[in-house]
Formats: sequence, C-alpha cells, structure tokens
Amino acid sequence: MSNEATLHGQQEVQQPHADVHDHGHDGNGHAHHHHETFVTKYLFSQDHKMIAKQFLVTGMIWAIIGAFFSVLFRLQLGFPEATFPWMETVFGHWARGGRLDPEFYYALTTMHGTILIFFVLTAGLSGTFANLLIPLQLGVRDMASPFMNMLSYWFFFIASVIMFASLFLQTGPSQGGWTAYPPLSALRDASDGSKTGMDLWLISMALFVVSQLLAGLNYVSTILNMRTKGMSMTRMPLTIWALFFTATLGILSFPVLFSGFILLIFDRTLGTSFYLSDIVIQGKVLPNQGGSAILYQHLFWFLGHPEVYIVMLPGMGIASEMLSTHGRKPIFGYLAMIGSLFAICILAFLVWAHHMFVTGMNPFLGAFFVLLTLLIAVPSAIKVFNWLTTLWKGRLHLNVPMLFAIGFVSMFISGGLTGIWLGNSALDLHLHDTYFVIAHFHLVMGVSAFFGMFAGIYHWFPKMFGRMMNRTLGYIHFWITLIGAYLIFWPMHYEGLAGMPRRYYEYNADSLAVYHNFQGLNAFISVVVIIVFVTQLMFVLNFFYSMFKGRKITDPNPWKANTLEWTTPINPGHGNWPGEIPEVHRWPYDYSKNGIDYIPQTVPLTPEEEQEQEHVVRQPATP
Repeated sequence: MSNEATLHGQQEVQQPHADVHDHGHDGNGHAHHHHETFVTKYLFSQDHKMIAKQFLVTGMIWAIIGAFFSVLFRLQLGFPEATFPWMETVFGHWARGGRLDPEFYYALTTMHGTILIFFVLTAGLSGTFANLLIPLQLGVRDMASPFMNMLSYWFFFIASVIMFASLFLQTGPSQGGWTAYPPLSALRDASDGSKTGMDLWLISMALFVVSQLLAGLNYVSTILNMRTKGMSMTRMPLTIWALFFTATLGILSFPVLFSGFILLIFDRTLGTSFYLSDIVIQGKVLPNQGGSAILYQHLFWFLGHPEVYIVMLPGMGIASEMLSTHGRKPIFGYLAMIGSLFAICILAFLVWAHHMFVTGMNPFLGAFFVLLTLLIAVPSAIKVFNWLTTLWKGRLHLNVPMLFAIGFVSMFISGGLTGIWLGNSALDLHLHDTYFVIAHFHLVMGVSAFFGMFAGIYHWFPKMFGRMMNRTLGYIHFWITLIGAYLIFWPMHYEGLAGMPRRYYEYNADSLAVYHNFQGLNAFISVVVIIVFVTQLMFVLNFFYSMFKGRKITDPNPWKANTLEWTTPINPGHGNWPGEIPEVHRWPYDYSKNGIDYIPQTVPLTPEEEQEQEHVVRQPATP
C-alpha cells in the first residue's frame, strides 16, 4: 500500500464522508511521484496554505495602491491651492501644473473605494483567513475542492489585472463612484471615466464575483462535511463560525450584484433600457424609455449591505479568538456569539434600502427599514458586551495581535454608534452623502476590519512562515494606526453634521463657501493621512523582512493556544499532519481552567468534566 493510500486511509478513518485529494504527497507532506516545480508549488498551488498566502500578498499590494490613492485626493482636499510638481511628472496630463485634474480626482475616489472594499477587505481578508484556518482549525487535509480553490484565486488575480490595466487608459479608469450608479455608468458620453474604464471595471467586478462564489461554496462545503472526529459544530472556533457566515452571505448576495452588472453591461453595449429613461445629453434626447436608475440601487445595495458584514464578520471572529487566547480566559457567551452572528446574517439582508432613504422612497416603507436597521444594533451589542466581559479580569497579554483585537472592538463601538444616527430616515435626509457617512463607515467597517486583519496576520504569521514578526515595529504600527484613524475620521463627523458634502473636488463656489471654515481641519486630516500611510508601508516592510529574516520559532505552539492548527509541525507540508489527524475532545476556549493555563482541544476530558457535561445535557429535561 503506497504512502498516499495510507494517508487516504487515515483520512477516511477520521472522516467517513470526506473525499480528499492529496495530489501525490506522502504523510510527511513530500511529493513522491512528481517533483514540485516553482510553478506547481507557488503559482498553481492547490495547497490551501499557499493559496492563503497568495490572497494575502495580492491583497497587500492592492491595499498599498488603494491607500496611496487616498493620499493623493487628500492632498487636493487639504491643500486645494497648492501645486505638487512631482504629480505632473508621475501622472502627466492627469495632474497638469502639479494639480489633480477634477476627472482624475473622481477616478481616484472611485478606485480607492472599489479596491479597498472588494479587493482588500473581501478577497484579501476572507481569502487569506478562510483558506488558512478552515482546514487547519477543523482538522482537514485540504479544502473540499483544492482545484476550485486554486481557480478562485486565479479569477481574483485576473480581475485584479483587468482593474489595474484600467488605471493606464488614455481616458482614465472608472469615475462613477465605487457604487457605479447609472446613468453616469450606463452612458459612454457622460464622462471620460464612463468610456473604456467603466467597461474594464464591470468585467473585472464580474470576474471578482465568480472568484468569490467559487471560494464561498468551497468554504461552506468544507466546514459542513469534512470536520475531523469529535469536531462537532459547537466545538468549532468562533473564527470558523464567522468565516462560515461570511461565505454564506457571499453565496446568497453576490449573484444579485452580478445580475445588476450584467444588465448595466447590456445598457452600455446593446442599447437596452433597464436603468435609463428620459435622458437628455447636450440638448439631444436619448431614445431610452422605461428604465429605472433606482432599480440598479436596489440590486447593488442588496449586495452592498451584506457586503458590510462580509467585510466585518472575519474580523469579529479573529477578535473573539485573540481576546480569549491572549486574555487567557474562556470566551464569554460562546453560543450567544454564534447566535448573534446568525442574527446579523439574517438582518443584513433586510436593511439594504436604508442606503436609499433619499431616493423618494415611500416614508411608510422607509419606517420598516429604519426599524430593521436599528434592530441590527442588538446582535452587534451582544458581541460587544461579550468581548468586554471576556477582557474583564482576564490575564491580558498585551502583545501586538491582542492590541489590534482590542483596537478592533474600540473602532467597532465608536464607528457603530453613529450608525444609529444614519439609520434614522429623518436625520439621514440631512446627513446623506456628507462627511458624516464617510466617518461612520470608515471607522465601523474599513478601519476596524483592517484591525481584525492585522491582528490575524501578526497572530498566524508564525503558522504561515515559521517565523515571528518584529514586535517593536508591531507596537509602533498599532499606536500610530489607532491614534491616526481617530484623528482622521472623528473630525469628519463634525464636518458632516454641518452638512459638508462628500465627493467634491473643492469647496470654492459661493454656495459652498461656508465650508471654508473647515480648511484648517481638512489640512490637518490630510497630514495625518500621510503619516498613517507611511506607517502602513513600515508594516509591509516588517512583513516581508520577517518572512525571510524574522526570528525562527522553535515551539510549534508559540502563543500557547488550544486550537488544532498549532498541533501541526512548524512548517506543515501539503496535508498538514504527517501522521493521523488529531481527534477533538473539547471546545477551543479552555483557558485558565482548574489551575491549568491552557488545555488544547486534543486533550481528552477528565472524568469530572465528563460528568459535568452529562449534567449540562440532562439539565433542560428537568421540569
């Protein structure tokens, strides 16, 4: 019997229903019937750990590009009269005389939103941690379909290449905002960015949706069908629960966005009128009749609101894991955490029209969306209270991952509270499309999701690369990012309350002169943006330097954690465990229990614990 057959035999003993393809690796993870080349190992790898690294590095490259765009348009907003000669050198006719062209300014804001929301915080975050953790934390050799997993990355990569190519067009990339509302996005003559740039944007986003669906189906089927012996659903770490709900949200909502994009492509190329009606361009009446631009908003926001939670949930799962592991304390309210994740998922599909209070929606209908929007605060509050209770009286190890997890909770609370204002349809009429909205969603969804991502990278870096990241640089990265994020977005609430509209190139018209009072504040925000951006570059240097030169770990479980990924060798091969897959006996949060610091999931229950569990199971039966 070959080694490969033995490996399959072990897999079948552990998981009777699993069909695992190990692609010719023996129990030690070494290829034995074909030598792995650079291409099969690093490019077209079907090992979930390598695919996780591919998603992470691609996401980091996009994050630098997207953040750099925000630096450029903040220079315009902070110093509208200044000229920057280097800009003309770099961007040519898009920055004549060292000032951003207004069209290019809109292209930058559009691409900044698209890149960070979809390519970094959706693909980069879920793609990295779902791929890395689902097999490792559930005791699986690899994903349900390693080939589909590889395809999901390559669809994302092709989407990335197309989006990147649009930055180099003569007419520039898409300028219709990251939401791509028609009629601006549906008419080629509307602006330069509505020409080829918009075509490439739509093709790229359509491929991106395919990538997300391939990945999501894989994650869900792996979690439901392939867990190791003893790993019941209620013994899964909260990271896995969060990734499970994230994938479910994506599978249900991305196809709706896909259909919206396809109809938009039809309007642009085939002369249909799904979104167009009664439009005049330069005195010429267009023949389109009967379409509705609001229809697109419904299709877009039906994904757009679940998308907020597709971005948020992985961070919530990672934060829960960090607070328990580095607080050396069992997570508080495990079942309540799962229940609140589930409630968030249900409600995420019922609140999309709160983005559309100003579209002329029937106020009676609006009242329902106000109610459902405010209801979603309840499961979010349950999570916050449980995090704070987990921290309470814990033995906190304030290392870098723990600080970022606490930062995540802080951002989530302070950013989330302002959602109560925006969820109120009467207040929203004043606050809609002002800087208040920018402040709210950047804190609650953008920055906090990044904090979850950073916590995860610092924590699982030794699992990915067998080395540690530099701690001192990690602390500097945390404090500057935390303080910087609040200094950037907190003042924007005041600008928004004063009615200052977003997406404006400059505020020099008479009607906008009132906002000149904020010029000093805008300059201050822009300076902080530059400082925070440079700090992120320091993190990227730390990441790549540590990958090759960081301190090597000698202990396969450097954080003294309970979950299964730390039972693999320091540098696990394809297949993860050299021998049999470990069996699970307990939940993942037995910290500081019976005087023992940590009890891994693989440690069998003591007779006392078994009696205790039986007692808990029998409890509900008593009258």
